[in-house]
Amino acid sequence: MLEICSKCGNHEWDKEVDGNTIKCPKCGYKWKFEKLPIYFLTGCSGVGKTTTAIELQKLTDEYVILDVDWLRNVAWPQNDEEENNLIEQIFYLTKDISQSKKAVVWTMAGGLDRLSRAYGKRFFSEIKVLALTAESETIRKRMTEGRGIDDGWIQSSVDYNNYFRTHDILDDTKYDTLDCTNGTPAEIARKVLEWLRK
Repeated sequence: MLEICSKCGNHEWDKEVDGNTIKCPKCGYKWKFEKLPIYFLTGCSGVGKTTTAIELQKLTDEYVILDVDWLRNVAWPQNDEEENNLIEQIFYLTKDISQSKKAVVWTMAGGLDRLSRAYGKRFFSEIKVLALTAESETIRKRMTEGRGIDDGWIQSSVDYNNYFRTHDILDDTKYDTLDCTNGTPAEIARKVLEWLRK
């Protein structure tokens, strides 16, 4: 909705964005929009992203909190082009939600390497990413108990987790980390909320 020109009806994607102003290249009409940050809560499978997000929703109504997996369930990306399209859909949906003056927090395991190259990033003041991490044995335990996940998936999650613990950037996307080896989901959610507010 945000990018549709109310003067000429142009709904093409390539509007000009300067700060918090959009300009229609067809008729020259300009309009203001809410340019907020977009947040991503990331980490490997089993680290507790979804559980933390559920607890975060209980703590605050300052943010709209969404899980990327519901978009994946509509159409799971099968190749790089589809994965890029998924990231653009995240930005597309978020920029419209942001017009309610609420920033959006997404839980998302992969795709961080595509955020800095996404066309839709220009509608946001910044991209902020927090990677939840845990000790390797904690990840193994969480993925094994009651989930029946195979060893290959567990090992790839441990490797991904270790990357987050030893780096602070993936491709061009910088991120902060939060160790959630210890603490209840509610305690971790409170720490995430502190990070969001700062």
